[in-house]
Amino acid sequence: MQREGSPFTGLSTVAFKEAADHMTGARMHLIMLLVLLTAIGSVYGAIDRIRDVVSEDAFLFLKLFTVAREPLPSFASFLGFLLPLVAIALGFDAINGEYNRRTMSRLLAQPIFRDAVLFGKFLGGLLVIGIALLTLWLLTTGLGIIFLGLPPSGGDIVRGLCWLVATLAYAGVWLALAIAFSTVIRSPATSALAALSVWLVFSMFWSMISPLVAGMVAPIDPLDPVTVLNQFEWQQAIARISPQTLYGEITGLLLDPSARSTGPLFGFQLQGAVIGAPLPTMQSLVLVWPQISGLIAATLFMFTTAYVVFQRQEVRA
Repeated sequence: MQREGSPFTGLSTVAFKEAADHMTGARMHLIMLLVLLTAIGSVYGAIDRIRDVVSEDAFLFLKLFTVAREPLPSFASFLGFLLPLVAIALGFDAINGEYNRRTMSRLLAQPIFRDAVLFGKFLGGLLVIGIALLTLWLLTTGLGIIFLGLPPSGGDIVRGLCWLVATLAYAGVWLALAIAFSTVIRSPATSALAALSVWLVFSMFWSMISPLVAGMVAPIDPLDPVTVLNQFEWQQAIARISPQTLYGEITGLLLDPSARSTGPLFGFQLQGAVIGAPLPTMQSLVLVWPQISGLIAATLFMFTTAYVVFQRQEVRA
């Protein structure tokens, strides 16, 4: 039987309703309070470290996101570690929560297709994360202007906005993962634990797993120097399975204009290049485009999995 009408009828209603529920919920308030306090601490430590940097630095403001002062991490490292927790907290009960509250049948009784329900919940969570990231970025820029006494340059703003979009794509991976677990697993507690387990593996243990796997796949021959490079390439490829690795490479290339590669550079690759000279913003975007594409592909894979499972589920009143 063919459906009538657009499958996205009611999409904006579901998305804005989901975003409003997140914005007014106590869970979101507690999480964002923790994120805000830690972010302010990271930025204040960075400001204290870079006050002695000369004002001729064309990308001074980018150091606010990358410079760290012990014991706090840098602002970018902090987001890479805690942003998945925010996304998981928003999505772990997106679908199974409706089943447990017995509201799914009433929701689908409206002129709303399942496509709009699932996509709307994803967009609602992503909208909340986007608003939070934009607020943190503006707050960081404002603190930099106040304490450093210098306005950001045009290059700082462009690179910062590009990094902000990449950060949102990184958050989308974990939000899609949480929604996928919420669709497959009926218990919210179990889906939250499953998503947190994946986050823990990729954030804590993947950097230890990738060298071990690369050593087994491509062992080093002491008589053949090429095997060293071969093992490094395998280790880098395995490490890039982790979204956190991809996000770290994006951050390193976008927020450090002098960075030219995420891997080893050979002499012939540097011919004609001025060592230490900043790359144009478009060139940095070209370098990180494979990583951004990887994050988008991972998001689409997780969301497609959730979509297929959700379309086959039976909904009873």
